[in-house]
Amino acid sequence: MSDRYIIRAYRLGDFEAIRAIWEPLGMADRARGDTAEVIERTLRHEHARLFLLEETGNGEVVGTSWITSDGRRLHLHHFAVKASRQGRGLSKILLRACLEHAWAAGLQMKLEVNRANTRAIELYKGAGFKSLGDYEVYILRNPEGAG
Repeated sequence: MSDRYIIRAYRLGDFEAIRAIWEPLGMADRARGDTAEVIERTLRHEHARLFLLEETGNGEVVGTSWITSDGRRLHLHHFAVKASRQGRGLSKILLRACLEHAWAAGLQMKLEVNRANTRAIELYKGAGFKSLGDYEVYILRNPEGAG
């Protein structure tokens, strides 16, 4: 890894820094459960992590990767590099940390990516991820509205 960056775990008080990355990229939404409380709740599960990519010189958080676990597989989401830092290979540093975590845990890793995000798709394919092309993804954000 470049000596300019470190991977570290999420700490209480980091939420504003990560929200500053997620919001401009369209990744932060209270309706999706993107709150500090939800992050902290998910991190209580074994193998769950929120990795932060931090610049060593100034401590600026420039990337995030939130890994949750259902006990069978790890789910990678909120994988992001600050817009002004994209295209510099930082996503590869961050993804490597995620994959090393999955290998150490002995668990599969699953993710969802927007079809239009071709840069991310190429990153994931380059790391060995395969499409589950015969699946569609559905979500019910408000279970009270089910009927």
